[in-house]
Amino acid sequence: MKNNGKRYTAEFKADIIRLIREENRSVPSVAEDFGVNDQTIRNWRKDTKDKQDPDKVKIAELESELKEAKKKVADQELTIDILKRYLKKGYRHLRPKQPEVIFQIIKQESSSDCPVEKMCEALDIWRSSYYAWLERKSSQRQQETEKILEVMKISHFKSQGMIGLDKIWDDVKDAGFRCGRNRVYNLQKEHKLYSVRKKPFRVCITDSNHNLPKAPNLLNQDFQVDKPNAVWVTDITEFKATSGKLYLATIKDIFHKEIVGWALANHMRTELCLEALKNAVMRHRPPKGLMHHSDQGSQYCSNAYIKELEKHGMIRSMSR
Repeated sequence: MKNNGKRYTAEFKADIIRLIREENRSVPSVAEDFGVNDQTIRNWRKDTKDKQDPDKVKIAELESELKEAKKKVADQELTIDILKRYLKKGYRHLRPKQPEVIFQIIKQESSSDCPVEKMCEALDIWRSSYYAWLERKSSQRQQETEKILEVMKISHFKSQGMIGLDKIWDDVKDAGFRCGRNRVYNLQKEHKLYSVRKKPFRVCITDSNHNLPKAPNLLNQDFQVDKPNAVWVTDITEFKATSGKLYLATIKDIFHKEIVGWALANHMRTELCLEALKNAVMRHRPPKGLMHHSDQGSQYCSNAYIKELEKHGMIRSMSR
């Protein structure tokens, strides 16, 4: 019979704890032999540990508090991340009368790192409402939208991404759907079914049709260079700006593929190329014998440019 409500002496408690520790007996067996409640003995053991090493108990309490604080911080960071990444992205569309927009975001973006429960909490949505929406059968328009999207994806795939909006719209109508262009455009934008555009043909902006002295092609497409300041190549690039056209003259060292000199102006006269060359020389001080390779543009064949190359002991090389 158990001694319910009985007060036990300190000696009796110590004997019970000693039996468990020294004879390696279980708490239930000792409790049954002495008629003491199991939980009572466990409380005695905890009190004994607390009295024996209060520092460890305090450390354990602080570690528990720290763990709880870290958990709260991580939870808050996740909430902030959700609001930044998803709420801001669709903020204008998140209306109380349009919860489907939020439901769609949760469905697309929820994961093990960002669970549904946390997203619903951050976006102020009842989980039961979200799951009810998830199990709800799609409307007739939604089912039709999914079929239209499937036609669009097939059309985009067959054309290897070269097809545009109007052709996709034609394919959708040919498949038997009465669909407006804006609807197809919105689906194209949402699922990024854009057409892949080829880069326009780049016309050479330098003029090689002149009688100025040209140089042979010493480089001959041999781009294997074992040291810097051995071969420089140069070119001019045209940009369109609000104020008009701009021209950038650059000089590149083909050893490390870095731009060593440049100049920018609203013209492409010889002065532009000379400024880029002087900029490169001033910054890198190349030794004599460096090969300077360019196209046969009049800027690079001008007397002023040739004299600047000869001044620094550079060897001219040109390609068409």
